[in-house]
Amino acid sequence: MLLKFRQRSRKEIYERLKIKRFDEQVINETLTFLKTRGFIDDELFARAWIESRIKKPLGLRKIRQELNLKGIDKQIIDSQIGEIKEKYPEEEIVGKIVKKRLIRLKGIDPNNAKRRLYSYLLRRGFSPEIVTDTITRLCKHIS
Repeated sequence: MLLKFRQRSRKEIYERLKIKRFDEQVINETLTFLKTRGFIDDELFARAWIESRIKKPLGLRKIRQELNLKGIDKQIIDSQIGEIKEKYPEEEIVGKIVKKRLIRLKGIDPNNAKRRLYSYLLRRGFSPEIVTDTITRLCKHIS
């Protein structure tokens, strides 16, 4: 049932079976069985996870952190993030988000609005450099 709704990482399956108090040997045999049958594949999982998260949109830093928490190997994360980085224009995305959020923040103290924007974008995992540059560039008229 766990694999019915979305792909899972090896670590997620392991932890779920551990919670259910399965024996370590049974867990390892199950994981091996699922991997050989193609039911779990951390590389495919990472690719699918990244694709779903960039639609939110989230920054690559946040996605990297989430994959790390899901137990995905660092090499797989680096490889998958490297592939998507070329096609994922974080600067443009941050710019669109800032423009959209500025409309909501009209009438608020400019410094407070910038601070809110900055915090919001960092929580979404965008690079501090990109966030700072974009806010500075797009918020000149409100300060």
